[in-house]
Amino acid sequence: MKKGRLSKDDMAFIEANAEVLSPEDIASELDRDPKSIRDWIGEKIGFSAKQKKEAAVANELKAKPYYRELIHQFSSEELEMFEFHFKKMWSQFKDDVFHTEEMQIIDTIKLEILMNRILRSQQESQGQISTYDGLVREEKAVDRDQRDMEYIIQLERQVAVLRASMETLSKDYKDLQGRKATMLKDLKGTREQRIKQIEESKQTFASLVKQIATDELFRSQIGIDMEKMRLAMEKEKERLSEYHNYEDGAVDQPFLTPETLIRTK
Repeated sequence: MKKGRLSKDDMAFIEANAEVLSPEDIASELDRDPKSIRDWIGEKIGFSAKQKKEAAVANELKAKPYYRELIHQFSSEELEMFEFHFKKMWSQFKDDVFHTEEMQIIDTIKLEILMNRILRSQQESQGQISTYDGLVREEKAVDRDQRDMEYIIQLERQVAVLRASMETLSKDYKDLQGRKATMLKDLKGTREQRIKQIEESKQTFASLVKQIATDELFRSQIGIDMEKMRLAMEKEKERLSEYHNYEDGAVDQPFLTPETLIRTK
């Protein structure tokens, strides 16, 4: 890891990437201590509101009870990827996330990591196949009477096993891809339905008047509700116009107006 002051090239790289890369990623690119990068950004250019928010989300994630399980389930690199997707999706939803939606986000990211594992496994298998194919070609290039046929057969069997494994991995990948797409669709649908309900609840006076004028059933229901309120008001007015005995022994009418005044002789 490099020590000492940052070079002009280092500073230029930091300024160009401070908005898109985390201090840890920048430090990795420059082979520097992450703390020195964070300190330089904080002192020279400052962290954006977006970076501050994502850092807060990352800290919140690490405080979740299920994060301890994630540590046991994934490697450090996978955890870094998990944190990246979690921050982005959480910010995309503007912190308005229900618990069920949070669990959907977590499961979606898990599927993404599992898909990445499959792709890495396929890449490793493809590398092994290329190596074995090369060894087979080398052995077949030897004179027929000097070839080790048993060795060639073993290599070809290994290639066949690897190819079969890659086919299985491809099927698993497609399955995970389908599940991920469905989960994202469900998450989007759940949120859209909730947002729609919220938006519909924000009824303006103009939209209320329009609904009363155009919706006969709605207009009738409002009329019934208003009549119930009027009758309830009249009944309560009548009750409060009668004489009541108060705790201090006084007797009087709680609701006293010229219309409710009870004249005594």
